[in-house]
Amino acid sequence: MPFEFQGKHVTVAGLGVSGVPAAKALHGLGARVTVVNDGADERARAQAAELEALGITVRLGDGDTLPDGTELIVTAPGWKPTKPLFTAAGQAGVPVWGDVELAWRLRGPDSAPWLAVTGTNGKTTTVQMLASILKAAGLRTAAVGNIGVSLLDAVTGDEQYDVLAVELSSYQLHWAPSPRAHSAAVLNLAPDHLDWHGSMEAYAADKGRVYEGNRVACVYNVADKATEDLVREADVEEGCRAIGFTLGSPAPSQLGVVDGILVDRAFVENRHKNAQELAEVSDVNPPAPHNIANALAAAALARAFGVPAAAVRDGLRAFTPDAHRIAHVADVDGVAYVDDSKATNTHATEASLAAYESIVWIAGGLAKGATFDELVAGAAKRLRGAVLIGADRALIREALARHAPEVPVVDLDRTDTGAMLQAVQEARRLARPGDTVLLAPACASMDMFTNYNKRGDAFAQAVRELGA
Repeated sequence: MPFEFQGKHVTVAGLGVSGVPAAKALHGLGARVTVVNDGADERARAQAAELEALGITVRLGDGDTLPDGTELIVTAPGWKPTKPLFTAAGQAGVPVWGDVELAWRLRGPDSAPWLAVTGTNGKTTTVQMLASILKAAGLRTAAVGNIGVSLLDAVTGDEQYDVLAVELSSYQLHWAPSPRAHSAAVLNLAPDHLDWHGSMEAYAADKGRVYEGNRVACVYNVADKATEDLVREADVEEGCRAIGFTLGSPAPSQLGVVDGILVDRAFVENRHKNAQELAEVSDVNPPAPHNIANALAAAALARAFGVPAAAVRDGLRAFTPDAHRIAHVADVDGVAYVDDSKATNTHATEASLAAYESIVWIAGGLAKGATFDELVAGAAKRLRGAVLIGADRALIREALARHAPEVPVVDLDRTDTGAMLQAVQEARRLARPGDTVLLAPACASMDMFTNYNKRGDAFAQAVRELGA
């Protein structure tokens, strides 16, 4: 049933990347919009002024109280379900949508279908690879959603698309019951954001929403049974197929790797006997195992949409990864220095550590409730040494003492701007020619840096000073 916005009292919860376009879109549809926001910093005041100039009411510094007369809430994805605003909405029978739900409902009859990607790690890279492949096939597309480009702007703007590559976080999926993708992928599942979701089961269930109503393909990770379980539980359209991706040789209805070639045994005639070559492993940048998995997932979604094999190869060759994602900074005295500051949890760091044979590991920061025993035990044989920084470094130090007692550890008890330079200098002292000094913190950055980008920039600058 279409929702009629004209004259409706709609509360938008949160400013930022999603809240501002949501408020503007709803105001344009004739809704009576009130925006509530917890913070009242300079950025929030500037955004509020922009909206108030349009006649939209903005209430800064109070995101907990339900405005009188509210008939619908459209929330920023990061706002926790336990927030008093949503408790009050539940008691009043007021529905709560996320920006993704709003975007889905505002799509026109000829709107572009969605190829959706979620998972604990690798979402942004996979969506960018997918968009590159789709463009190589001559399709009008954009990478949107949790990647930082508003889905609302994509579906309500003037630009016409053939298909959208959509990154969806667990937060966004929690508040989006209606979207139905052409095809979707869950890349992996590992404990993350459990303080927000309440349990691993709730987190997985929200991720699994991406498969609901899929028309053509549900893409899952053969190495991660939990993703296949979500496919089995999904209510999909008749004829929708389960398509696996694997770093090994693929079975029928899978994509995988054979002798350094990415191959498709899913979207070919007589898949029990035939396979289609898509690209070489060397076409994937960087060709680390977890990134090859990302490329296979992107290829599966593109092939589900009918993209030819040559476009997969061309799109992967054209793709350049974002900064701070297993990025090679420099070689100094025969040692490679690699920035994977985006590895902010243990699952991402495990993948990063698996990409190199002999590592001096720079790690630490805010653990967000994570434990490190399994990570350290799995990587112990690869570690030449470790340099620990940040507020929760003791947790990693203790895991190293239990599972890798022979690995030399430098514990840096400083958080000033020179800490990263000292960390890199200590790593250089521990490294030998042929080693990799790897920044893969397994922790969030906010104890020492504004974000993971700033942390990666500090590492790269320190490496450049070594080289000089």
